[in-house]
Amino acid sequence: MTTNDIAERLLRAYVTREAIEPISSGPGVRTVDEAYAIQLAQVDRWRRDGRVVRGHKIGLTSAAMREQLGIDQPDYGHLFEDMFFTPGEPVPVGRFLQPRAEPEIAFVLSGDLAGPGLTVDDAAAAVGSVHAALEIIDSRIADWRIGLVDTIADNASSGGAVVAAEPLPVAATDLADVECVFRVDGEVVATGVGSDVSGTPLGALAWLANRLGELGHRLEAGHVVLSGSLTKAAGISAGNVVTADFPSLGSVRATFA
Repeated sequence: MTTNDIAERLLRAYVTREAIEPISSGPGVRTVDEAYAIQLAQVDRWRRDGRVVRGHKIGLTSAAMREQLGIDQPDYGHLFEDMFFTPGEPVPVGRFLQPRAEPEIAFVLSGDLAGPGLTVDDAAAAVGSVHAALEIIDSRIADWRIGLVDTIADNASSGGAVVAAEPLPVAATDLADVECVFRVDGEVVATGVGSDVSGTPLGALAWLANRLGELGHRLEAGHVVLSGSLTKAAGISAGNVVTADFPSLGSVRATFA
């Protein structure tokens, strides 16, 4: 089975609303490079269909998420304009197959970032503002039975994002020390701290820019980067209200309809 064949299966899952069996259990995909080629084949199709890339998401940057999904390294995916929901706007659960939510720190870039060889300080210099955020992750792989190549091929299990409007300058706080309380319907699901994300969320941003640089790509000014979850993810359904509270950064809330 070719890269394009597998990309077509994933693209079809968005339309049919039917998850597929793990890609890693069949022939054709064994390496990370092959998985990213499948992701990019879908990105190319979406761009041809008129969708606009607005940024990237980094996944599996915390030990909590790697343990939850049984994966041992970070990955990345693409974020499109139509994947962002305004805080306070109901998020339609029906857009997703098997959604989960997770709290994140988001960056809006004021300058391009082109690796490899970038440091955390280089990453910080390209950040225009920092925001509290919620990511909606989703999987086109049945029952979340994913390995690393499955989630990479599936656009890093991306679904959507809610980014708080209130900006904070990157120098206003030590992001490694930022604390987070993650709640669903008022009940605490988990707590985390910025250092759980690759030592600091800025470290995750530098990793992404360097990884893209190795592939001949760069991060662009104006784009949004979700740096990875501070905690484990929580399954969501219609009626849930999800909040992420960062005492030194702000809060963000999403209601699922």
